[in-house]
Amino acid sequence: MVKLVCPKCGLPLEVEDDVLDGELIEHDCGTIFEVKKINGVLKLEEFNEPMEDWGE
Repeated sequence: MVKLVCPKCGLPLEVEDDVLDGELIEHDCGTIFEVKKINGVLKLEEFNEPMEDWGE
């Protein structure tokens, strides 16, 4: 596990070691982040695009 800090609320956020670039992660505060791997470093960017509803 990689331990990060939520950029939105400041609370701890754990990410799996095998997380993929572009993967979406939802934090306890309700914010959805897109994982970015840049030169082996993980960054979290808030994901603001509409989510697809596969139940339609």
